[in-house]
Amino acid sequence: MKIRTSFASDNNSGVHPEALQAICAANDGHTIAYGNDPYTETAIEKLKEHFGKSIDAYFVFAGTAANVLGLRQAADTFHSVLCADSAHIYVDECGAPEQYIGCKLLPIHSRDGKVSVEGIQKHLHGIGFEHHSQPRVVSITQATEYGTVYSPEEIKTIADFVHERDMVLHMDGARLSNAAASLGVNLRQTSADVGVDILSFGGTKNGLMFGECILFFNKKLSQHFKYIRKQGMQLYSKMRYIAAQYISFLTDDLWLRNARHANEMALLLAEEVEKIPKIIITQKVQANAVFAIVPAEAIPLLQKKYFFYVWNEKTSEVRWMTSFDTQEEDVRDFVDFMRQIVK
Repeated sequence: MKIRTSFASDNNSGVHPEALQAICAANDGHTIAYGNDPYTETAIEKLKEHFGKSIDAYFVFAGTAANVLGLRQAADTFHSVLCADSAHIYVDECGAPEQYIGCKLLPIHSRDGKVSVEGIQKHLHGIGFEHHSQPRVVSITQATEYGTVYSPEEIKTIADFVHERDMVLHMDGARLSNAAASLGVNLRQTSADVGVDILSFGGTKNGLMFGECILFFNKKLSQHFKYIRKQGMQLYSKMRYIAAQYISFLTDDLWLRNARHANEMALLLAEEVEKIPKIIITQKVQANAVFAIVPAEAIPLLQKKYFFYVWNEKTSEVRWMTSFDTQEEDVRDFVDFMRQIVK
């Protein structure tokens, strides 16, 4: 079966050879299951090197599970979680937070995927009033679903505001690596150091085969989490295969090499596409996503050869994603084809 070249999602990419090699290397004999193995121990030490010695870290299988279980640890059924109206937990998780936690999600309107203190403030009412859900968690996404990136200062401002009100700051870091690469900082400087309490740290969008990680920077919030993970059906028996990937991911800057390349390919795509008069870039290209308005009649013609998603059918806005394995040749061929179609 022939697979079209994809600019649809970094989930569509392959697996980095170093991650595959790590899985194969771990596939040697027997070891204790459920994370009580030397690979998981080493991977957690690697996470501590990058995020801080005092963290609690738990591997899970999927990104939605990482978000939902992390939020579950901080929120009760009568709580509300505030997030951008484009957030993955609000748009693309099929109501999983509400179904599994029983809490309420309150969307904050955002043109670029980022929430602000002003946006949060609008939902902080009815505190202590039993007829209203009680605001408990603010969830931000780094990098956002629009490919934009919070500066460390922006995150710190939100964290301070949240903590002053005895609330919790959660970060969906499915593309945290891309954000850190864009900012020129390390992973800790855009998460733990700026007040994030709970982080869903992703690898599958950046070259891994499977497995995500939930990090607790506030250990008061991680109490009894091992039971929550088990109840949430995310205690993977052969944990060593997730852990082995993270050892490779966090060694010799594989996370950074992959993310930096994906970001560079997105910038190249944006720079070349901007030269086509009828195409308008709609968001800052700060990570590995390019959003653009394309003439509606050209979209299906482009999609016959290249797979990508329409973000907003009403405005003909599309999203193009690049990955660690996107090649410069792929980008230039795509742009050349676009020039033929969009005239």
